[in-house]
Amino acid sequence: MPVLPGAEPFLHEGGDVGVLLCHGFTGSPQSMRPWGEYLADRGLTVSLPLLPGHGTRWQDMQLTGWQDWYACVDVALGELAERCERVFVCGLSMGGALALRLAARHREEIAGVVVVNPAVRVHGLSAYALPALRHVVRTTKGVADDIAKGGGKEIGYDRVPLHAAHSMRRLFALVDGALPQVTQPLLLMRSREDHVVPAWDSERVLSRVSSADVREIVLEHSYHVATLDHDAERIFEESAAFVARLAPRAGQKGGTGG
Repeated sequence: MPVLPGAEPFLHEGGDVGVLLCHGFTGSPQSMRPWGEYLADRGLTVSLPLLPGHGTRWQDMQLTGWQDWYACVDVALGELAERCERVFVCGLSMGGALALRLAARHREEIAGVVVVNPAVRVHGLSAYALPALRHVVRTTKGVADDIAKGGGKEIGYDRVPLHAAHSMRRLFALVDGALPQVTQPLLLMRSREDHVVPAWDSERVLSRVSSADVREIVLEHSYHVATLDHDAERIFEESAAFVARLAPRAGQKGGTGG
């Protein structure tokens, strides 16, 4: 199935510091590409893969699960680790969960973590109904386009496949259990008003990770897809500063220093 225009993966060969960007559930690299291009323009090596089942049609996603999505970013991390001296992982929404799982499992290979509106739990009655409901109902209403900025548009599915949603629920349980294994420096940015993921998820992450170097930033002017919203530039700037602080020669070839 052809990839939707604009949803293609993004890869930029830069310096010896690499950044892996993980997009969200039913979304695509389009929601993260401006962020990736910003980091690439500063000399970083950037990998933004397209998760299996995403960026085409929701029927394709129905055939995938969390193991496929995680395997995709795990492979991308390995490729960056071979290419770069230091690697950072970043994620939006479910991509934040994927980034945190990577951090928990690859503590020596990941220098820092940046998450934006991370999702680590399915909330409400749907959390209890999913195991049975997915056998009766194939899809529910999509969650794309939660953007405050006028004209903001996210390339994402207008339907959520329930088999995939149930698999995401399993991923969240694994990530939640592994949060104490996250020890890297962490930058968490969350929107004050988010109609997809409640503040509880960010609070859960902050309360359970073992990182000593933690910073939280509240985004006052954006909704869930903050990387395409009013606070996008701040996200880009703060993440670049975070990388530069931990890898002082980021953007340069021939060594990262520090």
